[in-house]
Parts: sequence; C-alpha cells; structure tokens
Amino acid sequence: MKRRDFLKISAPLSITPFILNGLTMKAFATPGMLQTLGCEEVGDRVMVLVQLKGGNDGINTLIPIEQYATYANLRPDIRIKDTGASGEKYITLDNGLALPKQTGLHPAMTSIKDLYDQGKAAMINGVGYPDANKSHFKSTDLWLTGGDGTPANFTHSTGWMGRYLDYSFPGIAGNPNTAMPDPLGIELGDKKPSLGFHTESEHQASINLTGQDPSGFYNVVSEIGNSPLLNLAMSEYGGIMEHVMNIENSISVYSKRISDVFDAGNNVGSYPNSDLANQLKTVARLMSGGCKTKIFLVSLGGFDTHNGQIQTGSTELGKHAELLGTLADAVKAFQDDLQSLGLEDRVMTVTFSEFGRKAIQNGSNGTDHGTLAPMMVFGKHLEAGVFGNHIDLNNLDNTGAPADAPVHDYRQVFTTLLQDWLGASNAALTAAYFDPYATAKLPMVAPSHVVPSECFDPFINAVGIEDELFQFRAFPNPTIGLFRVEYVLVYPTVVNITVMDLNGSVVLRKEQQSLAGQNQLVLDISSQPAGVYLCEIAHATAKQVIKIVRV
Repeated sequence: MKRRDFLKISAPLSITPFILNGLTMKAFATPGMLQTLGCEEVGDRVMVLVQLKGGNDGINTLIPIEQYATYANLRPDIRIKDTGASGEKYITLDNGLALPKQTGLHPAMTSIKDLYDQGKAAMINGVGYPDANKSHFKSTDLWLTGGDGTPANFTHSTGWMGRYLDYSFPGIAGNPNTAMPDPLGIELGDKKPSLGFHTESEHQASINLTGQDPSGFYNVVSEIGNSPLLNLAMSEYGGIMEHVMNIENSISVYSKRISDVFDAGNNVGSYPNSDLANQLKTVARLMSGGCKTKIFLVSLGGFDTHNGQIQTGSTELGKHAELLGTLADAVKAFQDDLQSLGLEDRVMTVTFSEFGRKAIQNGSNGTDHGTLAPMMVFGKHLEAGVFGNHIDLNNLDNTGAPADAPVHDYRQVFTTLLQDWLGASNAALTAAYFDPYATAKLPMVAPSHVVPSECFDPFINAVGIEDELFQFRAFPNPTIGLFRVEYVLVYPTVVNITVMDLNGSVVLRKEQQSLAGQNQLVLDISSQPAGVYLCEIAHATAKQVIKIVRV
C-alpha cells in the first residue's frame, strides 16, 4: 500500500463522503452494537439536524406579537405585516399562548403552522450562547463543537456529535456487524465534512465521489485504494497493516450497505423539488430500507440576508420568504412521509443556525449579523408549544443586536434531545461536554416518551462488549511530540502500547497495569521526524490501532 493511499483511508472514527440519490453524503463510521436489553424502542430512535447556514433572521421568522409596535419601528421597510389578506400578514401561531410568547409565523411557513396544529412542532425562543461570536465560521464551529464565546469553551477541536457517538457506541471501529451494520452518523448535501462529527482520536480522511446514482455507488467506492497487500509478515507491523486494510474494507462494506438499504427503501409521500427536500427524502428512504443510523445532518444555505431580504413593497416575499418556505414545505413533506411509512415514532427533527440577525434593519432592505435566534423542533412525540418568551426588542446593544443573555443556551436543546429522546446517560453527556445542562433540560419530549434512566446508553451493555477495549483516543493529534492516550476498560488488565513508523519500526513501547474505567498515559515521540505513525493499544482479548500525525 502506497503512503498516499494509507493517508486517504478512513480511520476508525471517520467521515466518508459520497453521492447518493444525487446528494453528497458522508458517513461517520463508528460501529457498535444496538442490543437494547428491553429498551428496543430507544435503540431505534433517530435525530435529524437541519442546519440553516448563514444566520437565520429569527425576528422575521417568529414575530413577537406583543412587541409588534417596537418591531415595526425597528424594521419599517422589512417588517412582516400584521394586517392584510391571508398570505400577506403573519400567521398567528396560537391564540392560547401567554402574551410574552404570542408568536406570528412568517406567512411563508403555512406548513409549519399545520405541523404545530397537529402537535408536531415546538418553537424555542432566544437561543444562543454566552459571548456571542458574529463570524459565520467561528460561530458555526462553536455550535458544532459544543462551545461558546468564553475562553474556557472557545477552542474545542472536536464535535459534540462525534464525542457522543464515540462514547455511546464503543467497540472495534471499522467493523460493521449484523447488530449495527450502518454508520452512526450520515451527513447529506455538503461536500465539506461537518466538524460536528469530528473526534480527537482520529482525524477524518475524506473520500469525495460525484455523479453517482445509488445503483452505481457501491461499484465506485469498492474501487478506492490499491489492491490488498498479500503475504503480510507475521509481525506487529504486519498485524497493524492488516488492521488498516480491514478499515479500508469497511468503507466498501458501508457503501454496499447504504446502497442496499436505499434500494430496499421507498418514499410514500410527495416532496417539493428542492435540495433540502431531496436530502430529507433520502433520509426517509434510507430509514424505510432498514438503516439504523442515529444522527442525520442535512442543510439549507442562503440565510446571510444582508440585502434584498424582502421584496420591496411586499415584505412577505423575497429571499428570506423563499428560504423559509423551502424549509417549511420540506419538513412538512418529510414528517408526512415518515407518518405514511410508519416511522414517525422514531424521529425527532431540529433546526439550528449559527446566529440570528440584528433587530434593526440595515440600509439595503436586509439585516446584519446578530446574536440570538430561535430553534424549531418537529416530531410526533413532542410537547408542542413555544418555549421561553421572545427576546426584548427594547434591550439592544450599540449595534442594534439583542443585548439579552440567551433565553435558552443551544446546549440545553441538544442535551434534552440526546438524553430524553436518544437515551444518553449523564456520562454520555459528559463525553459530549453537555453535562452542565443535564439539570436545565426543556420539557420538549412528551412525558410518555421520555427515555427512562434504565434505558440510558443501551448500546454500551451490548453482548460481547466486556471483551472489548474501547474509548481509545489520543490527543492532541496532530502533535509536536507529546500526546496523551486515554482508554476505558471494563476490567483491570495489563495494556501494551506500541508506536511504529510506516516502515514497521517500533519507536516507542510502554506496558501499563490498567484499572477498570478510564486510564491515561503521556507518550513522547518528539525525537522522531515529522510524519505518520501507528499507535497500537492491546491487551489479552482486544487490540485497536489509530493514526498519529507528528508535525
């Protein structure tokens, strides 16, 4: 195997992009077991994240009716009207809400109103994080890594989705099996791998394929890389290289599996012709074909509405209206399809955007970068309603952005969905860096469907996990020399750690008596030249290998 081919192999925790149904898709491939010990319903549950890229204008999405006069004064040219014919003025969401929560939906969101009336939609006001950052790139990174603008949480390098999946699905990575044949996370519609699925233990190696239909997808993926190496030496190096080839082979296994479940699945409902609708349509079809993926990430771009946000003279029309209509109609079609397919008991869908817009309009019939924005959650087993009062439009900073502290921290929302919907234990929340929000969850999930504690983390109790060494990670990676290895054991044993270069030469070896639970060890390869190294950790019944990059 050539070095360049080794470098493009997906590592044990990796994201692999490809094209399915005309959409770029990436698979976060951390396989594990899904035996749920009596909690099968929890094991089947799925979360779908809809990323609204560019910073959605939440104030024109969910209009604060009680503050309408202030709102209209701040936005004389772009405000959504409160009078006029149907389709020209905002849609009153729910007359039964308390005045501070009274909400006018943008008139393009009639489909969301339909879902709300069915008890399948919830609105969460004023979502953000402390010390808001108004850079698209950095704020997106913070939302995806579980960070915020404070020094302690500003530089997380891993994604909260990856950390959660890494913890909750331990096992030998790159080894799809009958209990969990699918990647745990799939991203659709974006060629760039999401930071949300990234972990420290391995840096992702991306494979980009374009122009493939589902029937041809497996054939292309199966040709990635060189031919298998034959007659590997009976040595540590030979064993490690065999492991690496097994990882490469798992890519082909995943590709065939995803093509198979896509071909086995179908859609019953009718979808609009939009990219977001096609992404959600693909998710529904994969699920109907038997896909067990836990987190799907889809996206809709274009929300950076600095100019031309509305059509002059008709504020219910324009760029923002088209985006909100696309979102609403796609989500409604997806929810209807899940219902027709008998799948809506399994799915919760949530929207997020990197920030909101300023409360004041700018001089170009648009809005500039702000701070807080709403999130929306959809599903059959929701507590429908509006969570939290609207932000105070009389309390703005000197740029015209809301100056309130967040009504809700975005991590409260994700924590609620991880624990109350997917069954993440407090330990899993700690792994995701969400443990401070375990006591600040929102009552979003219907009480009859909140996961009981006895069903938390059912995957970790899977058959055979007692024989596995799991939760192996090394960081920082890349490293300038010093790096820390962390691993979790279910029983005490002697662990051997070996670092080799790509020629098979051992550059460092350690033996450590390890305890049940978390263990760590600091290693130093600063005397070695820059390059790629293989770090193996092994005990009597299990072995794992990851790649270390020395810079």
